[in-house]
Amino acid sequence: MIGSYVAVGDSFTEGVGDPGPDGAFVGWADRFAVLLADRRPEGDFSYINLAVRGKLLDQIVEDQLPKAVELAPDLVSFCAGGNDIIRPGTDPDEVAERFERAIARLADAAGTVMVTTGFDTRGVPLLKHLRGKIATYNGHVRAIADRYGCPVLDLWSLKAVQDRRAWDDDRLHLSPEGHTRVALRAGQVLGLEVPADPEQPWPPLPPRGTLEVRRDDVHWAREYLVPWIGRRLRGESSGDHVTAKGELSPDDIKMRIAAVA
Repeated sequence: MIGSYVAVGDSFTEGVGDPGPDGAFVGWADRFAVLLADRRPEGDFSYINLAVRGKLLDQIVEDQLPKAVELAPDLVSFCAGGNDIIRPGTDPDEVAERFERAIARLADAAGTVMVTTGFDTRGVPLLKHLRGKIATYNGHVRAIADRYGCPVLDLWSLKAVQDRRAWDDDRLHLSPEGHTRVALRAGQVLGLEVPADPEQPWPPLPPRGTLEVRRDDVHWAREYLVPWIGRRLRGESSGDHVTAKGELSPDDIKMRIAAVA
């Protein structure tokens, strides 16, 4: 029975793409925390989300890891390195070495450390050319998990997120339904009975014509790709002025989810 959970990571764990009623994000980790809290007596569960969008592995290790170690929770989810891997010139072998040092520190402090792999990016226009690099990093993550006894939230094998409805309009972050399916899969990884199958088939979609696809691509490039490239050229990060959500009440998370359902 997990009584305390700390989420460590970047935009994926912060929940970008899954906005609540106040504009702040919910995300898979918050939704997963609700699944955990529902198995505890009321008020007997603590959850802290330290994740901040745009952060690189070393920034996560410097800013978030000491807090997670100090809290020494029953469970830590650690998702980091993805922003490093998508940067030109990075070596997935070297990133994995730094990842393992972080896991070693967490494993000494937390009851369980759950790690995540990267997604299969074959359907992501901006990242599909990095598929081999991401797969290499994933192999390292699984090997590290074996060495430290970490459960693995394997996002590469989650087929449901290959559907475009699992993704936000920016095509880089999950939609609310995508985050929900990841939360359900995280529950399965820890052996929980979950309320729905994360691989439940999506309803059929009407066919899209070439003109519609092209129009969507042009809109995406103008609204998301160009600003993303601009931030990279200016050396800016989407998380430069963002603070972590911190401690959250599962009951508050439920109300925020219900408000936008």
